[in-house]
Amino acid sequence: MPITLPESLPAFDILTREGVMVMSERMAARQDIRPLRIGLLNLMPKKIQTETQFARLIGATPLQIEFSLIRMSEHETRNTAAEHMAEFYRPFSEVTGERFDGLIITGAPIEHLAYEDVTYWDELTEVFEWTRTHVHNTLGVCWGGMAMLKHFHGIEKHMLPAKAFGCFRHRNLVPASPYLRGFSDDLLIPVSRWTELRQNEIDAVQGLNTLIASDQVGPCLIEDPANRALMIFNHLEYDSTTLKDEYDRDVASGKAINVPRNYYPDDDPLRAPLNRWRSHAHLLYGNWINQIYQTTPYDLAQIGQ
Repeated sequence: MPITLPESLPAFDILTREGVMVMSERMAARQDIRPLRIGLLNLMPKKIQTETQFARLIGATPLQIEFSLIRMSEHETRNTAAEHMAEFYRPFSEVTGERFDGLIITGAPIEHLAYEDVTYWDELTEVFEWTRTHVHNTLGVCWGGMAMLKHFHGIEKHMLPAKAFGCFRHRNLVPASPYLRGFSDDLLIPVSRWTELRQNEIDAVQGLNTLIASDQVGPCLIEDPANRALMIFNHLEYDSTTLKDEYDRDVASGKAINVPRNYYPDDDPLRAPLNRWRSHAHLLYGNWINQIYQTTPYDLAQIGQ
């Protein structure tokens, strides 16, 4: 939550430049409060695990959140009970007339496919266009973020020679960004993907800002102000054992897979992994929610106008 200070106080300008949440007394006096409407378009096969991971982070802020679960209209999941989907999820076709303060679009394990070969690609591009007029701020995660950059800017993903798998050091490139308040200069983030985006291709698009990047696995967090969007290609939302579960699954099925890097103590998969990203996960999603709170219209009908 922001701190309210007189605009003439020296600390007001100093803290504002540092990225601290500061609100003038004038702005605070006219601020209205209502629950924030946050949607989750869940493209992952394990719906319950994914919705829990994001709900944990979104629910950790002091703000009241109305959390809505959304699915693609025609795509049927085979990994989650139909009863769960029917009770808790609405198809995108049923929410097109509604407005949301924030929308999270998850990744999906379909990186090997060309975007146009994804069965729900046409509807997903409708979602992207809909966010321009019905969502105040959109957050695309992993493949979801890559797909957003493909749709809005024509940036392609590239296959990696080997899976980027493990926990990798990342650099905070814009400490004053409101999305990176409280972030360390460098941080550890879980990565699990077969594709990458290249920094030079992102830099070639005017208006895109890289906020977090890694020397080992490339750009991580991109801001797209023109589309009121963030894209993160790695997984701060992961549970402590998510990478372990992926590794154990592939080992059990006989797939060739490397031990996730810098995840287990001494890279020993017989030892319990350590969660060294949890605090930054809460910071990022807390900052995202608070930034939405600071900037979204009180009147939902004005979102996207």
